[in-house]
Amino acid sequence: MNGDGDTHLSIGELARRTGLTVKAVRAYSDRGIVPPAGRTPAGYRRYGPGAVARLRLVRTLRALGLDLSTIREALDRDTPPAELAAAHAEALAVQIRVLTVRRAVLMAAARRDATPEEMELMHRLAALSEDERRVLTDEFLDEVLGVPGTRTGTDLAGVARSMTPDLSDNPTEEETQAWIELAQLCQDAGFRAAMRRTAAHHAADRTEHAAGAPVPDPEAVIRAHTAPARAAGIDPDSLQAGSVVDAVTAAYAQRCGRPDDAALRQRLRARLDTVNDPRRERYLHLLAVVNRWPAPDPPAPELDWFRAALRARTAS
Repeated sequence: MNGDGDTHLSIGELARRTGLTVKAVRAYSDRGIVPPAGRTPAGYRRYGPGAVARLRLVRTLRALGLDLSTIREALDRDTPPAELAAAHAEALAVQIRVLTVRRAVLMAAARRDATPEEMELMHRLAALSEDERRVLTDEFLDEVLGVPGTRTGTDLAGVARSMTPDLSDNPTEEETQAWIELAQLCQDAGFRAAMRRTAAHHAADRTEHAAGAPVPDPEAVIRAHTAPARAAGIDPDSLQAGSVVDAVTAAYAQRCGRPDDAALRQRLRARLDTVNDPRRERYLHLLAVVNRWPAPDPPAPELDWFRAALRARTAS
């Protein structure tokens, strides 16, 4: 009765063959997961050879985190192990996403020394569904780009698309934290007001002459002209900086359909004072993280250099 070829095994023999303890085998048997095939005249349980494979599967599934109720139900239905593994893998994926969100909120709260109210807001923002996230960002963009005429033009429609976050269904902790901060920025009244001013400048610059034309934004033109000047060590107050200012203002005048005069340069200064908001730069950085885009080049150094150069020449 004790050989490997015997058709019935005792609890002790079953424990040795599966690497489990006698206590564990008895517990699984009591729960009906591995029912005995019969009993000896003295009442001792005996198990068929299939119990070995069944218990080894149970041991593996338990090590992978499945609860006993799920295991018993699957075994009773003769669920194929591959199907059971796939279902459990999906359940684990859901748990991982939940835990990732929780950890992201806790880490963000710890870094910012958040109050209980701020922590509650972070958790709520992190737990929003895809539709709820879309409503939040659409409402933000509708308000900040809602200056009359801005959402109807192809250029501002493109701006809206380029500023829309699209959080993955399986975001990393960094992406979740970026979304939380970005969503908080979207709800910041001061940031919204600054973005409305930027949109208003953008709309005012688009004349019928320039509408629809593929004219680059002034900020892109500034970076293209200013970066080489900064790399060459040219001081914004120097005479050499004048040619950079002239090139940029000429392009801006073409964009606006206006002459390159003192009024236009004052207009450009006002636009740059609005655009050069660190919160806008932060939004674009967070947006890149959420959307898994390459990190944008920080515009502040070039804009600061050009603003100084333009200010010197506008004042004179």
